[in-house]
Amino acid sequence: MTRAAAATTPVPSKAPTEENFPVASLFLPAATRATVMAYYHFARHADDVADSTTLAQEEKVARLDALDAALHGKEAGPAEMLAVTYRTAVNGNAGLIEHASQLLHAFRRDAIRDYCEDWGDLMTYCRYSAAPVGRFLLDLHGESHDTFAPSDALCAALQVLNHLQDCGKDFHELRRVYLPRDWMLREGLTNQVLESNTSPPELRRVMDQMLDATDGLIKIARPLTAMVKDWRLRLQTAVTVGVAERLSAKLRRGDPLAMRVKLSGFDYAGIFLMGLIRGLRP
Repeated sequence: MTRAAAATTPVPSKAPTEENFPVASLFLPAATRATVMAYYHFARHADDVADSTTLAQEEKVARLDALDAALHGKEAGPAEMLAVTYRTAVNGNAGLIEHASQLLHAFRRDAIRDYCEDWGDLMTYCRYSAAPVGRFLLDLHGESHDTFAPSDALCAALQVLNHLQDCGKDFHELRRVYLPRDWMLREGLTNQVLESNTSPPELRRVMDQMLDATDGLIKIARPLTAMVKDWRLRLQTAVTVGVAERLSAKLRRGDPLAMRVKLSGFDYAGIFLMGLIRGLRP
């Protein structure tokens, strides 16, 4: 990367430690972590483009298209250097590039659409916003594609949990709502309920219904740990399942409109220990 390009590389809106999904876990070898970080920085930049409050819809889509073109080896400017960096990190591997490219489908949607019609619509969104992350990690480690279905479920669960955590913030800052519109309407709710400082019973029922469905996804995901052959990735998988389980339980008890519902250091310690037990179990 040239000095000029480096100077224009945007600062991501989130650090890896702020994500629910363990990014570049120390369970993974250093060389693998470097590739994961290249993927993460590309994805975070694309997400920031879609979430920009200063860019018009057309400009967002144009920038995301330019990132996609750079991923596939076409001409790139300074704004696309993170795509070039990722392409270089995976040595132009077409499959791994596709896992980055698919994320852009979700970000293009975010650029032009601010709602989810129903649970199925939300799951379609997660197929592009979340599932490619798990598939990327599995392909990077040479795992069987039989792992994709439970991995997709795990990634979707983490995505929905993040949407619940940030439901008030997403509406306040982006006017975007990921809660299924039909479930909201059935409870007589409009999006303006997300401007409140507490969740009324009707909204609590929508959230609990989402958590019920998310717990179903987590159940589908639990066999994934035993399916992963690489022992390092298996440990990370076990920890990630534990994060989803614990965060779902906390969102059952907490109100994301009243305060940020997140995992504590004590939570992570318990998740780590349980992940070791699950991941090392024959």
